[in-house]
Amino acid sequence: MYEITEADRIKTEQGFFESLDPLKLKELPSKAKKKYIALQIIAKAFDENLQYNEKQVNEILEAIHADYVTLRRDLIDYGFLGRERDGSRYWLKKSTDGQ
Repeated sequence: MYEITEADRIKTEQGFFESLDPLKLKELPSKAKKKYIALQIIAKAFDENLQYNEKQVNEILEAIHADYVTLRRDLIDYGFLGRERDGSRYWLKKSTDGQ
Protein backbone atom coordinates (compact mmCIF):
# COMPACT_ATOMS: atom_id res chain seq x y z
CA MET A 1 0.00 0.00 0.00
CA TYR A 2 2.70 2.50 1.03
CA GLU A 3 6.46 2.50 0.66
CA ILE A 4 7.40 2.65 4.35
CA THR A 5 10.99 3.11 5.41
CA GLU A 6 12.44 2.57 8.86
CA ALA A 7 12.88 6.36 9.07
CA ASP A 8 9.13 6.80 8.38
CA ARG A 9 8.30 4.36 11.15
CA ILE A 10 10.64 6.00 13.67
CA LYS A 11 9.37 9.49 12.82
CA THR A 12 5.77 8.37 13.31
CA GLU A 13 6.58 6.60 16.58
CA GLN A 14 8.39 9.65 17.95
CA GLY A 15 5.89 12.20 16.69
CA PHE A 16 2.58 10.55 17.52
CA PHE A 17 3.13 8.13 20.41
CA GLU A 18 3.78 9.06 24.03
CA SER A 19 5.00 5.54 24.69
CA LEU A 20 5.37 2.23 22.87
CA ASP A 21 5.34 0.15 26.06
CA PRO A 22 2.68 0.56 27.21
CA LEU A 23 1.29 1.73 23.90
CA LYS A 24 -0.06 5.29 24.23
CA LEU A 25 -1.04 7.42 21.25
CA LYS A 26 -0.82 11.22 21.57
CA GLU A 27 -2.86 11.87 18.44
CA LEU A 28 -3.79 10.01 15.30
CA PRO A 29 -1.92 11.39 12.28
CA SER A 30 -4.03 13.11 9.64
CA LYS A 31 -1.77 12.21 6.70
CA ALA A 32 -2.68 8.81 5.25
CA LYS A 33 0.81 7.26 5.23
CA LYS A 34 1.57 8.22 8.84
CA LYS A 35 -1.92 7.13 9.91
CA TYR A 36 -1.30 3.76 8.22
CA ILE A 37 1.97 3.36 10.13
CA ALA A 38 0.30 4.32 13.44
CA LEU A 39 -2.55 1.88 12.83
CA GLN A 40 -0.04 -0.83 11.94
CA ILE A 41 1.61 -0.28 15.32
CA ILE A 42 -1.73 -0.22 17.14
CA ALA A 43 -2.88 -3.42 15.41
CA LYS A 44 -0.04 -5.25 17.17
CA ALA A 45 -2.10 -4.95 20.37
CA PHE A 46 -4.34 -7.70 18.96
CA ASP A 47 -3.51 -11.40 18.84
CA GLU A 48 -3.96 -12.98 15.40
CA ASN A 49 -5.14 -16.22 17.04
CA LEU A 50 -7.98 -14.61 18.99
CA GLN A 51 -11.39 -13.22 18.21
CA TYR A 52 -12.78 -10.29 20.17
CA ASN A 53 -16.18 -8.87 20.96
CA GLU A 54 -16.74 -5.12 20.61
CA LYS A 55 -16.30 -4.47 24.33
CA GLN A 56 -12.88 -6.19 24.31
CA VAL A 57 -11.78 -4.21 21.24
CA ASN A 58 -12.92 -0.97 22.88
CA GLU A 59 -11.04 -1.77 26.11
CA ILE A 60 -7.80 -2.50 24.24
CA LEU A 61 -8.08 0.67 22.15
CA GLU A 62 -9.20 2.95 24.99
CA ALA A 63 -6.01 2.02 26.86
CA ILE A 64 -4.10 3.34 23.81
CA HIS A 65 -6.13 6.51 23.12
CA ALA A 66 -9.34 8.10 24.42
CA ASP A 67 -10.92 8.19 20.94
CA TYR A 68 -11.17 4.42 20.67
CA VAL A 69 -14.21 4.64 18.37
CA THR A 70 -12.17 6.39 15.65
CA LEU A 71 -9.30 3.94 16.15
CA ARG A 72 -11.66 0.98 15.80
CA ARG A 73 -13.25 2.41 12.65
CA ASP A 74 -9.87 3.24 11.09
CA LEU A 75 -8.44 -0.20 11.91
CA ILE A 76 -11.39 -1.71 10.05
CA ASP A 77 -11.29 0.80 7.16
CA TYR A 78 -7.55 0.32 6.65
CA GLY A 79 -7.97 -3.47 6.69
CA PHE A 80 -6.20 -4.31 9.94
CA LEU A 81 -9.28 -5.64 11.73
CA GLY A 82 -12.08 -7.75 10.32
CA ARG A 83 -15.59 -7.47 11.71
CA GLU A 84 -18.85 -9.34 11.44
CA ARG A 85 -21.57 -7.15 9.91
CA ASP A 86 -23.45 -7.11 13.22
CA GLY A 87 -20.32 -6.13 15.18
CA SER A 88 -20.44 -9.31 17.26
CA ARG A 89 -16.91 -10.46 16.41
CA TYR A 90 -13.60 -8.81 15.47
CA TRP A 91 -10.26 -10.33 14.47
CA LEU A 92 -6.81 -9.27 13.32
CA LYS A 93 -6.93 -9.42 9.55
CA LYS A 94 -3.73 -7.94 8.14
CA SER A 95 -0.13 -8.65 8.94
CA THR A 96 1.39 -5.96 11.15
CA ASP A 97 5.00 -6.76 10.31
CA GLY A 98 5.23 -4.27 7.42
CA GLN A 99 4.94 -6.89 4.70
